[in-house]
Amino acid sequence: MRQKLLTVLGPTASGKTPFAVQLAAALNGEIISGDSRQLYRRMDIGTGKDLGEYTLDNTLIPFHLIDIREPGEKYTLFEYQRDFHAAYQDICNRGKRPILCGGTGLYIESVLRGYHLPDVPANPALRSRLEERSLTDLTEILRGYGPLHNSTDTDTKKRAIRAIEIADYRSQQDPAEAAYPPLESTLLGLRIDRDLRREKISRRLETRLREGMIEEVQQLLDEGIAPDDLIYYGLEYKFVTLHVTGAVTYDEMIRQLEIAIHQFAKRQMTWFRGMERRGFTIHWIDATLPMEKMMQQAYSLIEM
Repeated sequence: MRQKLLTVLGPTASGKTPFAVQLAAALNGEIISGDSRQLYRRMDIGTGKDLGEYTLDNTLIPFHLIDIREPGEKYTLFEYQRDFHAAYQDICNRGKRPILCGGTGLYIESVLRGYHLPDVPANPALRSRLEERSLTDLTEILRGYGPLHNSTDTDTKKRAIRAIEIADYRSQQDPAEAAYPPLESTLLGLRIDRDLRREKISRRLETRLREGMIEEVQQLLDEGIAPDDLIYYGLEYKFVTLHVTGAVTYDEMIRQLEIAIHQFAKRQMTWFRGMERRGFTIHWIDATLPMEKMMQQAYSLIEM
Protein backbone atom coordinates (compact mmCIF):
# COMPACT_ATOMS: atom_id res chain seq x y z
CA MET A 1 0.00 0.00 0.00
CA ARG A 2 1.32 3.41 -0.91
CA GLN A 3 1.91 5.72 1.99
CA LYS A 4 0.12 9.08 1.93
CA LEU A 5 2.41 11.77 0.56
CA LEU A 6 2.92 14.94 2.57
CA THR A 7 4.18 18.13 0.96
CA VAL A 8 5.85 20.97 2.87
CA LEU A 9 6.27 24.12 0.82
CA GLY A 10 6.88 27.82 1.34
CA PRO A 11 9.15 30.68 0.33
CA THR A 12 12.85 30.82 1.03
CA ALA A 13 13.76 31.50 4.69
CA SER A 14 10.42 30.19 6.00
CA GLY A 15 11.90 27.23 7.88
CA LYS A 16 10.63 24.38 5.70
CA THR A 17 13.43 21.91 6.42
CA PRO A 18 13.26 21.91 10.27
CA PHE A 19 9.48 21.53 10.07
CA ALA A 20 9.70 18.66 7.56
CA VAL A 21 12.35 16.94 9.71
CA GLN A 22 10.08 17.12 12.76
CA LEU A 23 7.23 15.64 10.72
CA ALA A 24 9.45 12.86 9.40
CA ALA A 25 10.64 11.97 12.89
CA ALA A 26 7.08 11.85 14.20
CA LEU A 27 5.56 9.97 11.26
CA ASN A 28 8.31 7.47 10.38
CA GLY A 29 9.00 9.44 7.25
CA GLU A 30 11.77 10.30 4.82
CA ILE A 31 12.26 13.58 2.98
CA ILE A 32 12.40 14.07 -0.77
CA SER A 33 13.88 17.44 -1.67
CA GLY A 34 11.91 19.74 -3.94
CA ASP A 35 14.77 22.19 -4.43
CA SER A 36 16.25 22.71 -7.88
CA ARG A 37 19.79 23.54 -6.69
CA GLN A 38 20.42 21.42 -3.61
CA LEU A 39 20.83 18.40 -5.83
CA TYR A 40 24.35 19.62 -6.75
CA ARG A 41 27.36 18.43 -4.76
CA ARG A 42 29.68 21.01 -3.15
CA MET A 43 27.12 23.76 -3.74
CA ASP A 44 26.29 23.84 -0.05
CA ILE A 45 26.43 27.34 1.39
CA GLY A 46 24.85 29.15 -1.54
CA THR A 47 21.95 26.69 -1.73
CA GLY A 48 21.38 26.70 2.04
CA LYS A 49 21.68 22.93 2.27
CA ASP A 50 22.20 22.94 6.05
CA LEU A 51 22.49 19.15 6.17
CA GLY A 52 22.89 19.32 9.93
CA GLU A 53 19.17 20.15 10.13
CA TYR A 54 18.37 16.57 9.10
CA THR A 55 19.71 15.23 12.39
CA LEU A 56 17.23 15.31 15.25
CA ASP A 57 18.06 13.96 18.72
CA ASN A 58 21.20 12.33 17.28
CA THR A 59 19.13 10.54 14.64
CA LEU A 60 19.62 11.23 10.94
CA ILE A 61 16.36 11.64 9.06
CA PRO A 62 16.89 10.09 5.61
CA PHE A 63 16.71 12.51 2.69
CA HIS A 64 16.69 12.08 -1.08
CA LEU A 65 17.58 14.12 -4.21
CA ILE A 66 20.29 16.12 -2.47
CA ASP A 67 23.92 15.85 -3.64
CA ILE A 68 23.08 13.67 -6.66
CA ARG A 69 24.72 15.68 -9.47
CA GLU A 70 28.04 17.40 -10.18
CA PRO A 71 28.18 21.19 -10.48
CA GLY A 72 28.02 22.34 -14.08
CA GLU A 73 25.65 19.57 -15.14
CA LYS A 74 22.21 20.47 -16.40
CA TYR A 75 19.25 18.80 -14.73
CA THR A 76 15.86 18.80 -16.41
CA LEU A 77 12.37 18.70 -15.01
CA PHE A 78 11.95 15.32 -16.70
CA GLU A 79 14.92 14.02 -14.72
CA TYR A 80 13.47 15.40 -11.51
CA GLN A 81 10.18 13.60 -12.10
CA ARG A 82 12.01 10.37 -12.83
CA ASP A 83 14.26 10.64 -9.77
CA PHE A 84 11.40 11.73 -7.53
CA HIS A 85 9.29 8.73 -8.45
CA ALA A 86 12.20 6.35 -7.91
CA ALA A 87 12.73 7.76 -4.41
CA TYR A 88 8.99 7.86 -3.73
CA GLN A 89 8.50 4.21 -4.66
CA ASP A 90 11.53 3.16 -2.62
CA ILE A 91 10.25 4.96 0.49
CA CYS A 92 6.75 3.54 0.10
CA ASN A 93 8.04 0.02 -0.53
CA ARG A 94 9.85 0.15 2.81
CA GLY A 95 6.68 1.23 4.63
CA LYS A 96 7.94 4.74 5.32
CA ARG A 97 6.07 7.99 4.77
CA PRO A 98 7.32 10.20 1.90
CA ILE A 99 7.52 13.93 2.64
CA LEU A 100 8.19 16.25 -0.28
CA CYS A 101 9.85 19.43 0.98
CA GLY A 102 10.97 22.44 -1.02
CA GLY A 103 10.37 25.81 -2.53
CA THR A 104 10.66 25.09 -6.25
CA GLY A 105 6.99 25.30 -7.16
CA LEU A 106 7.46 23.92 -10.66
CA TYR A 107 9.14 20.78 -9.29
CA ILE A 108 6.42 20.29 -6.70
CA GLU A 109 3.52 20.84 -9.07
CA SER A 110 5.07 18.66 -11.77
CA VAL A 111 4.99 15.56 -9.58
CA LEU A 112 1.66 16.29 -7.89
CA ARG A 113 -0.13 16.96 -11.16
CA GLY A 114 1.76 14.38 -13.20
CA TYR A 115 3.12 16.63 -15.93
CA HIS A 116 3.98 14.90 -19.20
CA LEU A 117 7.64 15.80 -19.61
CA PRO A 118 9.56 13.65 -22.08
CA ASP A 119 13.35 13.65 -21.95
CA VAL A 120 14.33 16.37 -24.42
CA PRO A 121 17.29 15.56 -26.67
CA ALA A 122 19.67 18.20 -28.00
CA ASN A 123 18.69 19.84 -31.29
CA PRO A 124 21.96 21.03 -32.90
CA ALA A 125 20.21 22.56 -35.93
CA LEU A 126 17.89 24.65 -33.76
CA ARG A 127 20.75 25.71 -31.49
CA SER A 128 22.76 26.82 -34.51
CA ARG A 129 19.88 28.96 -35.77
CA LEU A 130 19.40 30.58 -32.39
CA GLU A 131 23.04 31.18 -31.50
CA GLU A 132 23.28 34.53 -33.29
CA ARG A 133 20.05 35.92 -31.84
CA SER A 134 20.13 38.41 -28.98
CA LEU A 135 18.84 37.56 -25.51
CA THR A 136 15.90 39.90 -26.13
CA ASP A 137 15.04 38.04 -29.36
CA LEU A 138 15.36 34.68 -27.62
CA THR A 139 13.05 35.81 -24.81
CA GLU A 140 10.39 36.80 -27.33
CA ILE A 141 10.77 33.49 -29.18
CA LEU A 142 10.32 31.63 -25.88
CA ARG A 143 7.21 33.67 -25.05
CA GLY A 144 5.76 32.47 -28.33
CA TYR A 145 5.44 28.99 -26.86
CA GLY A 146 3.41 30.23 -23.87
CA PRO A 147 3.86 32.02 -20.53
CA LEU A 148 7.33 31.94 -19.00
CA HIS A 149 7.22 29.51 -16.06
CA ASN A 150 10.68 30.35 -14.77
CA SER A 151 12.23 33.80 -15.14
CA THR A 152 15.73 32.34 -14.83
CA ASP A 153 15.19 30.69 -18.23
CA THR A 154 16.10 34.06 -19.75
CA ASP A 155 19.02 34.93 -17.47
CA THR A 156 21.54 34.04 -20.19
CA LYS A 157 21.49 33.15 -23.88
CA LYS A 158 22.54 29.59 -23.03
CA ARG A 159 19.56 29.10 -20.73
CA ALA A 160 17.17 30.75 -23.16
CA ILE A 161 18.28 28.56 -26.06
CA ARG A 162 17.84 25.40 -23.97
CA ALA A 163 14.40 26.58 -22.81
CA ILE A 164 13.36 27.15 -26.45
CA GLU A 165 14.73 23.73 -27.38
CA ILE A 166 12.59 22.13 -24.66
CA ALA A 167 9.49 24.16 -25.54
CA ASP A 168 9.86 23.35 -29.24
CA TYR A 169 10.21 19.63 -28.56
CA ARG A 170 7.21 19.53 -26.24
CA SER A 171 5.07 21.41 -28.74
CA GLN A 172 5.45 18.45 -31.09
CA GLN A 173 4.49 15.77 -28.54
CA ASP A 174 1.10 14.23 -27.79
CA PRO A 175 -0.03 15.81 -24.48
CA ALA A 176 -2.35 12.86 -23.83
CA GLU A 177 0.61 10.59 -23.09
CA ALA A 178 1.40 10.87 -19.39
CA ALA A 179 4.54 9.24 -18.02
CA TYR A 180 3.55 9.46 -14.35
CA PRO A 181 0.16 9.61 -12.63
CA PRO A 182 -0.91 12.56 -10.47
CA LEU A 183 -0.27 12.07 -6.75
CA GLU A 184 -2.61 12.89 -3.90
CA SER A 185 -0.95 14.85 -1.14
CA THR A 186 -1.73 16.94 1.90
CA LEU A 187 -0.03 20.29 1.30
CA LEU A 188 1.30 22.20 4.30
CA GLY A 189 2.52 25.70 3.50
CA LEU A 190 4.62 27.83 5.82
CA ARG A 191 3.43 31.42 5.86
CA ILE A 192 5.76 34.21 6.92
CA ASP A 193 5.13 37.96 7.02
CA ARG A 194 6.81 39.76 4.13
CA ASP A 195 8.79 42.17 6.32
CA LEU A 196 10.00 39.35 8.56
CA ARG A 197 10.87 37.28 5.51
CA ARG A 198 12.95 40.15 4.12
CA GLU A 199 14.72 40.56 7.47
CA LYS A 200 15.52 36.83 7.64
CA ILE A 201 16.78 36.82 4.05
CA SER A 202 19.15 39.71 4.79
CA ARG A 203 20.47 38.08 7.97
CA ARG A 204 20.89 34.76 6.21
CA LEU A 205 22.86 36.38 3.39
CA GLU A 206 25.24 37.93 5.92
CA THR A 207 25.67 34.54 7.59
CA ARG A 208 26.38 32.75 4.33
CA LEU A 209 29.01 35.29 3.39
CA ARG A 210 30.70 34.81 6.77
CA GLU A 211 30.55 31.04 6.33
CA GLY A 212 32.49 31.23 3.08
CA MET A 213 30.05 31.52 0.20
CA ILE A 214 32.53 33.50 -1.91
CA GLU A 215 35.23 30.93 -1.22
CA GLU A 216 32.81 28.15 -2.17
CA VAL A 217 32.21 29.74 -5.58
CA GLN A 218 35.95 30.34 -6.05
CA GLN A 219 36.63 26.66 -5.30
CA LEU A 220 34.06 25.58 -7.90
CA LEU A 221 35.69 27.86 -10.47
CA ASP A 222 39.12 26.49 -9.51
CA GLU A 223 37.79 22.99 -10.25
CA GLY A 224 37.31 24.10 -13.83
CA ILE A 225 33.59 24.80 -13.82
CA ALA A 226 32.88 27.57 -16.35
CA PRO A 227 31.59 30.87 -14.91
CA ASP A 228 28.57 30.72 -17.24
CA ASP A 229 27.66 27.33 -15.80
CA LEU A 230 27.56 28.76 -12.28
CA ILE A 231 25.71 31.88 -13.43
CA TYR A 232 23.16 29.48 -14.94
CA TYR A 233 22.10 28.44 -11.42
CA GLY A 234 21.07 31.99 -10.56
CA LEU A 235 20.86 33.92 -7.29
CA GLU A 236 23.93 33.40 -5.07
CA TYR A 237 25.92 31.58 -7.74
CA LYS A 238 25.13 34.16 -10.38
CA PHE A 239 26.07 37.27 -8.41
CA VAL A 240 28.99 35.81 -6.46
CA THR A 241 30.46 34.50 -9.71
CA LEU A 242 30.06 37.95 -11.27
CA HIS A 243 31.96 39.40 -8.31
CA VAL A 244 34.71 36.77 -8.27
CA THR A 245 35.29 37.23 -12.01
CA GLY A 246 35.50 41.02 -11.61
CA ALA A 247 32.22 41.97 -13.30
CA VAL A 248 30.76 43.65 -10.17
CA THR A 249 32.18 45.02 -6.94
CA TYR A 250 31.54 43.44 -3.56
CA ASP A 251 28.99 46.12 -2.64
CA GLU A 252 27.24 45.76 -6.00
CA MET A 253 27.10 42.00 -5.50
CA ILE A 254 25.47 42.38 -2.07
CA ARG A 255 22.92 44.94 -3.29
CA GLN A 256 21.95 43.07 -6.44
CA LEU A 257 21.86 39.67 -4.74
CA GLU A 258 19.67 40.85 -1.89
CA ILE A 259 17.20 42.36 -4.36
CA ALA A 260 17.23 39.15 -6.43
CA ILE A 261 16.52 36.91 -3.43
CA HIS A 262 13.62 39.10 -2.30
CA GLN A 263 12.21 38.98 -5.83
CA PHE A 264 12.70 35.21 -5.88
CA ALA A 265 10.72 34.78 -2.64
CA LYS A 266 7.94 36.91 -4.09
CA ARG A 267 7.85 34.73 -7.22
CA GLN A 268 7.66 31.62 -5.06
CA MET A 269 4.57 32.94 -3.30
CA THR A 270 3.06 33.93 -6.64
CA TRP A 271 3.55 30.36 -7.83
CA PHE A 272 1.94 28.89 -4.69
CA ARG A 273 -1.04 31.23 -5.00
CA GLY A 274 -1.29 30.10 -8.61
CA MET A 275 -1.36 26.48 -7.45
CA GLU A 276 -4.34 27.34 -5.26
CA ARG A 277 -6.11 28.91 -8.22
CA ARG A 278 -5.35 25.76 -10.20
CA GLY A 279 -7.18 23.60 -7.67
CA PHE A 280 -4.63 22.71 -4.97
CA THR A 281 -5.56 23.17 -1.32
CA ILE A 282 -2.61 24.50 0.67
CA HIS A 283 -3.06 24.50 4.44
CA TRP A 284 -1.06 27.52 5.60
CA ILE A 285 0.69 27.43 8.97
CA ASP A 286 2.23 30.47 10.65
CA ALA A 287 6.00 29.91 10.43
CA THR A 288 6.61 32.06 13.53
CA LEU A 289 4.71 29.72 15.83
CA PRO A 290 6.67 27.50 18.22
CA MET A 291 7.43 24.15 16.61
CA GLU A 292 5.08 22.37 19.01
CA LYS A 293 2.17 24.55 17.87
CA MET A 294 3.07 24.04 14.21
CA MET A 295 3.13 20.28 14.72
CA GLN A 296 -0.26 20.35 16.47
CA GLN A 297 -1.76 22.17 13.49
CA ALA A 298 -0.14 19.70 11.10
CA TYR A 299 -1.50 16.69 13.01
CA SER A 300 -5.03 18.08 12.70
CA LEU A 301 -4.65 18.21 8.91
CA ILE A 302 -2.72 15.04 8.17
CA GLU A 303 -4.32 11.74 7.28
CA MET A 304 -2.49 9.55 9.76
